[in-house]
Amino acid sequence: MVGHRFKRGHPPRGIPLADFSFSSIRLRKCSAGFTIFELMVAVLIAGILVAVGVSSYNSITDQARVTRAIADIYGLSMTIAQFEARNGSLPQSLADVGEDNFMDPWGNPYQYLRIADSGKPGKGEFRKDHNMVPVNTDYDLYSMGKDGKSASPFTAKISQDDVVRAKDGSFVGLVSDY
Repeated sequence: MVGHRFKRGHPPRGIPLADFSFSSIRLRKCSAGFTIFELMVAVLIAGILVAVGVSSYNSITDQARVTRAIADIYGLSMTIAQFEARNGSLPQSLADVGEDNFMDPWGNPYQYLRIADSGKPGKGEFRKDHNMVPVNTDYDLYSMGKDGKSASPFTAKISQDDVVRAKDGSFVGLVSDY
């Protein structure tokens, strides 16, 4: 019975399985490609993974830039303190300490405004908290943040991403965290 054609892929009764050959079974031919639905699902999953990855990357990059701006402001504060110790007064601008071209992580220059001895404490463009009280008594030093825009009061929407020095250096961080 070897060589006998079996129907439906099963040996007829009475033939031992040892004599059964899988080569004698005719399999239905399957298509070798993917359906459009399968491709759409794969593209959708890939798109979701890319979106999550890009979002995570942007978040990590933004946090790294904020951390860098905080470190820069601490460093600039030290440079300003050294200038004040040598000269007996605060610099008029960052140019006086050789940092007038120092850029924040977003490519904008750091902002410095001398408050002490300015003759108008509490008035002008000094950075102010939610009670409109200046946050420093000596000088303001800050980055305008990701949007590159800033306003004097911390309550302004465009100020929320600014990285600031406040409480005369006791706080350095995002306005939104103040």
